[in-house]
Amino acid sequence: MPQARAETPAGQGVAIPNFWNPRSRGERVEAPQTGRAVRFLTDDEFPPLHFAGPDGNPTGFVVELARAVCERLSITCSVQARRFDTLLDALNERQGDVVAAAIPLTPTLRGKFLATRPYFRWPARFIARSGSGLPEPSPEALAGRSVGVIAGSAHAAYLKAFFPKAVQREFTDLSAAESALRRGETEYLFADGLNLALWLGGFEAGGCCAFSGGPYLENRYFGEGIGLVTRQEDAALSRALDDALQRLWDDGKYAELYLRFFPVSPF
Repeated sequence: MPQARAETPAGQGVAIPNFWNPRSRGERVEAPQTGRAVRFLTDDEFPPLHFAGPDGNPTGFVVELARAVCERLSITCSVQARRFDTLLDALNERQGDVVAAAIPLTPTLRGKFLATRPYFRWPARFIARSGSGLPEPSPEALAGRSVGVIAGSAHAAYLKAFFPKAVQREFTDLSAAESALRRGETEYLFADGLNLALWLGGFEAGGCCAFSGGPYLENRYFGEGIGLVTRQEDAALSRALDDALQRLWDDGKYAELYLRFFPVSPF
């Protein structure tokens, strides 16, 4: 997957994912004029994608990206937070027009709703202790080496399928696996890149560890990612949202928001 890199004020390179094909650009797609604000629905309990800001209003990478889309399309929008498990029902019942939240794109969802191309995905990543001198992961390099995984997870299944000679050590939750890596009880940890990035950049990790190797994005194991979801009858709005997302990448706004919310990139 193509990536861009940006320098933080501290001089550290941050990988910014690019989900858009430069050859797919066409004429600008205008949003349909409805005479009212386009209502975005989100959840406020999943940082850094969507959460309640200091003033109580929704913010986060997904929310601010949605606001940037509205500005790019020159349309008036509102953003309302609801409980995560009610978002699609609320959209279906016309209590909003677009869902901007971390709802995975699946064939089942696409059978009931429309969605833009993904603007974010959950990469799987390896991490290891900083300064350990361990090689970057490969099927050969991990032969006989201990790798922490969450029991029953897609990451455990992927490791078993593609790194069969690695020695899996299973944990019941990610916190336990992270602690074991920090204490040197495992050599690597393989898990969700977003959660790992948050841990690496936080107090609990204490600078102990770092990503090793690149992201893994196989749909069959880790999903298609997330997009902006609309009702099926709102095809014109969905096309306009899709076009605006790509143009936000083109003009650098996507990268600006990504750097704001992901100081440690999961990619």
